[in-house]
Amino acid sequence: MAEYPLPKFHFQVQWGGTKIGFTEVTGLEVTTEKIEYRDGASKEYYAWWNTVTLNTIERRDITISLLNEAHQPVVVWKVKKAWPTKVTSTDLNASGNETAIETLVLTHEGLTMEHSG
Repeated sequence: MAEYPLPKFHFQVQWGGTKIGFTEVTGLEVTTEKIEYRDGASKEYYAWWNTVTLNTIERRDITISLLNEAHQPVVVWKVKKAWPTKVTSTDLNASGNETAIETLVLTHEGLTMEHSG
C-alpha cells in the first residue's frame, strides 16, 4: 500500500521497451493532446526524431511510473502510440554553469493512468 503524500522526484520512463533518463516529465493530463519531456542528449530520441523528418513516423507506447521507496510503481501513466512533434535544444552560455537540457514534445493517441496498491 502506498504511503501518501508521494514524493514526485522518483520516477522512470520507458518507450519501446527501453528505460530512458529524464529530469522532468510534464503535461500528464487526460485533457491534453501532447506530453512534454525534457532530457539530456539521448541518442535514442534523436533516432526517433529522424523517422519523423523522413515522413516515416514510428509511433511508440510510453510508460511513465512514479516509484515508491522500494522502487515499485505506485502510479503508472500509459501513453498510446506517441510520436515526437518538436525538439528544442538547450540554450548555450559560456559563462553559465547550468546543465544542458533539451525538450522533446510528443503527440499521442491516448493516455491512461493506473494506481497500484
